[in-house]
Amino acid sequence: MDADAFAAVHSAEWNRLEQLARRRRPTGAEADELVTLYQRAATHLSLVRSAGADPLIVERLSRIVATSRTSLTGGTEPLTRELARLATVSFPAAVWRSRWWTAAAAAFTAVIGTAVGFWVAGNRQVQAALGTDQEIRRLVEVDFAKYYSENPAASFAARVWTNNAWVAALCIAFGISGVAVVWLLFQNALNVGLVGGLMAANDRLGVFFGLITPHGLLELTAVFVAAGAGLRLFWAWVDPGPLPRSRSLAREGRSMLTVAMGLVVVLLVSGAVEAFVTPAPLPTWARIGIGAVVWLAFLGYVGYFGRRAAMAGETGDLRADLVEDVVPVAG
Repeated sequence: MDADAFAAVHSAEWNRLEQLARRRRPTGAEADELVTLYQRAATHLSLVRSAGADPLIVERLSRIVATSRTSLTGGTEPLTRELARLATVSFPAAVWRSRWWTAAAAAFTAVIGTAVGFWVAGNRQVQAALGTDQEIRRLVEVDFAKYYSENPAASFAARVWTNNAWVAALCIAFGISGVAVVWLLFQNALNVGLVGGLMAANDRLGVFFGLITPHGLLELTAVFVAAGAGLRLFWAWVDPGPLPRSRSLAREGRSMLTVAMGLVVVLLVSGAVEAFVTPAPLPTWARIGIGAVVWLAFLGYVGYFGRRAAMAGETGDLRADLVEDVVPVAG
């Protein structure tokens, strides 16, 4: 067989196959043509190899056949594309879909924390049960503020990030139980309320909010998002809607894993704010302003990308091929 003549005769087919293989969304007719040309090219490749053709011809045809096979069977998405989808589609969509559960977690925490704070601030017996006058004075005058500056900022940020990530992970891991999430939120609100009440009783409430607000806005929002995702998973088990319970749990479980991955970055940012902004020698309004800008940026990001993705039918799946259509059943 004259390999050069063979290549000249079939070169147009190979060029057409290469062109079709590069198209991301071929039409039905183009897909059929791609399959036909791929089968022919695979046969041609076998012939030119057995005939000992020019290595350049073999290399070219091998590349075209491999590219066509990937186009037909699908390939693994590049890591950068998967990360871009996570950041602009999957994570914000998952957070947006659980926004009401997140708001409920925030409201529950605010009510419990405020109630405990008022209770502690106005009850001397409760304050006495929490510690001696000397211990409380040291807490409100020294230890509370010192906590944010006693360690190097980088190591403190890492420790804060690890602790907050652990709390968020617990909310997600035990989300299906429902009760565990509520208990974790209650414990968190109780701790904040106790310290806030002691600070208020000693006229240090301004210091309290001046130190927890810069990082707390984003940090607590991340915890509420984790709790919201966990509670949504719990509700998917209680009320799966038109889906079978197993399918509803699978969908919300994948969405919850997406939330967990996204919160790694969110908590890293809140940890950096707590380590570098909260103890910074800046006016209180400036530190709170920086924290508020970061927090509002996160809310805007979720509102813009999340709403758009949810309206497009995204449920929070990391990969587009995992998204399932949900068809309502007749009532």
